[in-house]
Amino acid sequence: MRSAAYPPKLVPGDRIAVISPSSGLAGVLPLPYELGLRRLREEFALEPVEYPATRKMGSTPQERADDIHAAFADPTAKAVMATIGGDDQITVLPLLDRELIRAHPKPFFGYSDNTNLLLFLRNLGIVGYHGACVMNEIGRPHSLHPMTADSVRTALFTSGPYELRPAERYRDTARDWADPATFDAEPQSQPAGGWIWHRPEWIVEGRSWGGSLEVLSWLLMADREVERDPAAYEGCVLFLETSEEMPQAEEVFRILRSMGERGLLARFPALMMGRAKAWSFQQPNSAEARQRYAAEQRDAVLRALATYAPDTMAVFDVDFGHTDPQLVIPYGGVVHVDGPARKISVTY
Repeated sequence: MRSAAYPPKLVPGDRIAVISPSSGLAGVLPLPYELGLRRLREEFALEPVEYPATRKMGSTPQERADDIHAAFADPTAKAVMATIGGDDQITVLPLLDRELIRAHPKPFFGYSDNTNLLLFLRNLGIVGYHGACVMNEIGRPHSLHPMTADSVRTALFTSGPYELRPAERYRDTARDWADPATFDAEPQSQPAGGWIWHRPEWIVEGRSWGGSLEVLSWLLMADREVERDPAAYEGCVLFLETSEEMPQAEEVFRILRSMGERGLLARFPALMMGRAKAWSFQQPNSAEARQRYAAEQRDAVLRALATYAPDTMAVFDVDFGHTDPQLVIPYGGVVHVDGPARKISVTY
């Protein structure tokens, strides 16, 4: 596997391409989207640039591929940020021009279904950034979370190591984005409880690989953007998170079991597991049910590690993925996991 290189950083005043590689919800739910655009201008001093499918719900894979090409090829746009995730970005991948994108490396920010494009970029030798969609994190109700803002700002504008720190409080519930009152009040949060470590006797440094567990399972099934030889991932740091679709613990185990049977899981000496998303509008769990869901998911991951990667160090409830606050993880970038010191740093 080729080592990914960091694309050039931005400076205040730069233009940033805003695209919808998956869902066009920006056109359906304008309140968080417009707020996110305003904050890109006012909080980050960047000028967002939209494309034909950015606000188009139901756009075709070809239309979204065209926007990706235009965003990367535009010499005036210095980075690319997704509006939100979705569930069919895998259909866009075969339409992408690898040489065009490789010739115009730029920082790309997104997560969830954007795991597709992040992995695609990593395979082209370009470090991407797992996190910070316009509607979710930048358009957060009431105000940017300080931890999220600091991580995003650092990833956008600076290079070098950045220490991840556990949040004191977190949120995984939400209110209706169609209701203007949602954006008037600070979202409710709850105590976070710190990270949970498993086998913390190691110090591991390696290039990151992973993202959304559900999306990775689709890519593995489609045999797309994943190396055939598991040895290609030897020494990398695996990072995984699950979405608001809330896969059951047994399904999480089965996905990891398949990775283990493929000979993949044991190649990673360290695993960072994002805080489990345990609430959705379709399944508004109580606080007790959310705690139970997270504990069951953690047990499922540990069961898979015990069978297929017994020496792998793991850290649970790290603040990335479908959670608030959210820390940005450089996809294909360097991650340093220090078990004895209970510290994690990434290189932006």
